[in-house]
Amino acid sequence: MNTSALVQKIWNFCHTLRDDGVSYGDYLEQLTYLLFLKLAHEYAGAPYYRDTQVPEGYDWASLRTKTGEPLEAHYLATLHKLSQEQGMLGAIFFKAQNKIQDPAKLSRLVQLIDAESWISLAADTKGDLYEGLLQKNAEDTKSGAGQYFTPRALIEAVVACVRPKPMKIIADPACGTGGFFLGAYAWLTRSGAKLDKRQKEFLRDKTFHGNEIVPSTRRMCLMNLFLHNIGELDGEPSVDRSDALISEPKRKVDYVLANPPFGKKSSMTFTNGEGEEDKDALTYERQDFWETTSNKQLNFLQHIVSMLKVDGKAAVVLPDNVLFEGGAGEKIRRKLLENCDVHTVLRLPTGIFYAQGVKANVVFFDAKPKDGHVHTKNVWFYDLRTNMHFTLKTRTLKLDDLKDFIACYNPENRHERSETERFRKFSYAELVARDKASLDIFWIKDYSLQNLDDLPAPDVLQQEIIEHLEAALTSFRDVAAGLR
Repeated sequence: MNTSALVQKIWNFCHTLRDDGVSYGDYLEQLTYLLFLKLAHEYAGAPYYRDTQVPEGYDWASLRTKTGEPLEAHYLATLHKLSQEQGMLGAIFFKAQNKIQDPAKLSRLVQLIDAESWISLAADTKGDLYEGLLQKNAEDTKSGAGQYFTPRALIEAVVACVRPKPMKIIADPACGTGGFFLGAYAWLTRSGAKLDKRQKEFLRDKTFHGNEIVPSTRRMCLMNLFLHNIGELDGEPSVDRSDALISEPKRKVDYVLANPPFGKKSSMTFTNGEGEEDKDALTYERQDFWETTSNKQLNFLQHIVSMLKVDGKAAVVLPDNVLFEGGAGEKIRRKLLENCDVHTVLRLPTGIFYAQGVKANVVFFDAKPKDGHVHTKNVWFYDLRTNMHFTLKTRTLKLDDLKDFIACYNPENRHERSETERFRKFSYAELVARDKASLDIFWIKDYSLQNLDDLPAPDVLQQEIIEHLEAALTSFRDVAAGLR
């Protein structure tokens, strides 16, 4: 059975469960638990005979022999037991709960998974299947899962520009479901890339390090990596369940590829004296930060700079406000331009993220020694936004839409570039002379503002209006939270 048919077969069962109130996210979580146990069961047998660390009596063999209420009771006991374990087991099953209340449907799902020999599927097939499920989950806007899902075409383009090398550490301090890790993995294992045994082991066990604070998202990330042959059943998880911003990084890394969470302010929820929940702005007091601020993206940007080795490279998705905001934003921008070589900014089109109303960019920069010199000489801007219209349904972003950017970036030698209609160079002197050292730069005429004949299609306009309204609502909520 091919991947798309298998995804459809497994996903079709979700429609049955939806009648019982099981959401897409809950269904994907249950699949994660059961798939992991089935794979562990297969690895424990011939010809692998691996010690999977799954306690006897709480394994796949103990589940597949039961049906009805005995299955439901044993499944609950299994989830509780495995959540107490160490390493990968404990990470996958952390605070695991059964969300399928109908024992007959739980039994049907177990049978569905048991019918396939998952270990015989190629890593690409297993990985593509899980990625397909994650994509479907992200498309369900009610679940909110889309905020953890970066368009795969964008990831592929970013990785094609950065070109990570073997035996290097790649990090993502807000890794979501692991999209950038898998993009880098695909690049390192691409056709024609010849890795020796030592490089393959490093890629499996030591290359990727991430943080993801949301337990369910971290769980899906670990499973996504595992299905792509990253990590070991009996090893330690490569993704920490912690807020990356709280403390200085544990290790210096060679690459950071990241799309930190959108939303301007960091906040924490607390209960006031009247027993009502309230939010308070959260700031991080870090000696290695240039500025103290409650702006989440500015904090992630500073953290990423602190993560890099002296010759480290980063590509980070950042919202527009990071490019033009005053106050701490301006100070951090000036420090970034001085202390790092900020060489490329990709202005992204709207309508490509599941989080509505987002105007974002990919900022590429290299770490440099702290020697008192200004390290940014020129910043090249590629405008993929002006007169470009994308939606999540009818006009999705494809890799073909980014091929001109990759060609302009010139990954083989980015110091040899040529200006085009959409690709322009601005010197450091020009940029710091701008108001607030703003990097919010456009030069292409927006025809939709001047010629009614060039207006996008009505469905595109409608979606853009919705996105702008939702973005405005988000901003008003941030202001309201700050006033409280």
